Amino acid sequence: MLNRVRSAVAHLVSSGGGPPPRPKSPDLPNATSAPPAAPPEAPRSPPARAGSASAAPRKIAEARASFSRPTFLQLSPGGLRRADDHAGRAVQSPPDTGRRLPWSTGYAEVINAGKSRHNEDQACCEVVYVEGRRSVSGAPREPSRGQGLCFYYWGLFDGHAGGGAAEMASRLLHRHIREQLKDLPCWPLQKEVTHESLVVGAIENAFQLMDEQMARERRGHQVEGGCCALVVVYLLGKVYVANAGDSRAIIVRNGEIIPMSQEFTPETERQRLQLLGFLKPELLGGEFTHLEFPRRVQPKELGQRMLYRDQNMTGWAYKKIELEDLRFPLVCGEGKKARVMATIGVTRGLGDHNLRVCSSTLPIKPFLSCFPEVRVYDLTQYEHCPDDVLVLGTDGLWDVTSDCEVAATVDKVLSAYEPNDPSRYTALAQALVLGARGTPRDRGWRLPNNKLGSGDDISVFIIPLGGPGSYS
Repeated sequence: MLNRVRSAVAHLVSSGGGPPPRPKSPDLPNATSAPPAAPPEAPRSPPARAGSASAAPRKIAEARASFSRPTFLQLSPGGLRRADDHAGRAVQSPPDTGRRLPWSTGYAEVINAGKSRHNEDQACCEVVYVEGRRSVSGAPREPSRGQGLCFYYWGLFDGHAGGGAAEMASRLLHRHIREQLKDLPCWPLQKEVTHESLVVGAIENAFQLMDEQMARERRGHQVEGGCCALVVVYLLGKVYVANAGDSRAIIVRNGEIIPMSQEFTPETERQRLQLLGFLKPELLGGEFTHLEFPRRVQPKELGQRMLYRDQNMTGWAYKKIELEDLRFPLVCGEGKKARVMATIGVTRGLGDHNLRVCSSTLPIKPFLSCFPEVRVYDLTQYEHCPDDVLVLGTDGLWDVTSDCEVAATVDKVLSAYEPNDPSRYTALAQALVLGARGTPRDRGWRLPNNKLGSGDDISVFIIPLGGPGSYS
C-alpha cells in the first residue's frame, strides 16, 4: 500500500495595463430568472427558518447536458471551439450587445493550458424569483400566494476529475436555495433566531441537498468528479458569500481589502480531518495514520522519539514511534501540494462520491465536507462608491495573484473608465484574467516578472457594490 500511495503522491447597486476593450454584458435569459424587478429594500424584519436537512428534498431533476460554457456567454459553435483552444487561451466575456448581466456584473474566463481536456470551471448569474413567499413583516397573517421575492445569485464552480459536477451545480444549486427560501415561515421568531441565521441555514441546507442529488444521480447522469463551489446571494440588503473549496472572494472598498472567504485545504482543515480519523479509525482502512509528523517516519526509527501533532494540537510535541506510525499520513505534503490520503487537495466541495485512494477501494468522501462557510456583509452599513467591488475568482486567479495585486488592478482599471460606464466591470474581470494567465513565451505562459502564469482554468466575477446602475 505504501508504494501505491507513494506513487500517487508523485449590496450591489451598480451594474489591467491599458484598459481592455469595453464590452457590455447581456442579461441572463433563464426560466428561473425574474422579470425586471423594483430595487430590493433594505433589510426588513426577519423572515424565518429554513427547512431541516432531513426533510425530503423537492424534486429538482434535469437531464445532463453535453459539455458547454455558461449560457450568458452566448457562444456560437465557432466561439465554443475558440474557448476550448488550449494553445490560444482566448479570454471569454459576455458579448457587446448593449445588454448587461444583473447588477452590471462583470465576467471573464479562460481555459487552462492543457491541464484538463476542457474548461472544468462553470459559472452562473441569476435573478431568482421565490414564488409565493410569505410576509416577513413580523405580523402573523395568512400567506398570499401572489407575493414573491427576488434574490440575486452568482456562482463559480471549479470542477476536478471531470466537469460534470460543476456543470450540474451551475444549473441546479440556485434552485435548491430557492426551494429552501420558500420554507421560511411568516410568524414572529424566537428572539435568538435572526433573519441572517435563517438565510445562512437555507444556503447550507441547499449545498447539502445538492450534494445528495449528485450522489443519487451520479450513475444515470454520469456526474463525474466533484467541484469547489463559491456562491454569492444578495437578499434584503445583505450579501451572503458561501464557499466550499479553494476559490476565494474579497471586497475591495475604498482601497481596503476585506476577505470574504477562506480556502479549505488539507492544511487549513488538518485538525478537522485528524479528529474524524481519530473518532472513526475504520475510515483509515488500516493504511493511514491520523497523526502528523514533520517528515515521513522510517522503519529504522521505531522506538525513537519524534515530533508529532494530533487533532488537539496546534504546536508540536515528542512521542515514541510505534508500528502504526509507519502508516501513510492522512494529510501529507505542504502548501498547494498537500493532499488528503495522497489524492485530493481540497477538503470541501460538492460531488466526489466515487473518489477512492489510488489503487484501492478506500473512499475519500467521508473526509470531504459539502457544507460551506458563509460570511455576511451588510450593504446598508456603508456608503459605497462605483469603484467598490466584490471579486470572485477560482483558484486559477489566486494561485498567482495576491489580494494586494487584485486591489491595485481594481484601482488602475476602474479609474480609466467613467463611473457610470457599466462595461468597466467586465473590463476589470478581463484584466484580472489576463494578468493571471500571462502571455505565451518559449517556456510557457509567463507573467511580466517572468514567473509562470496560471496554467489552470481561470474564472472571475466582478460585482459592483455601489454607484449608478440598476437592480434589474
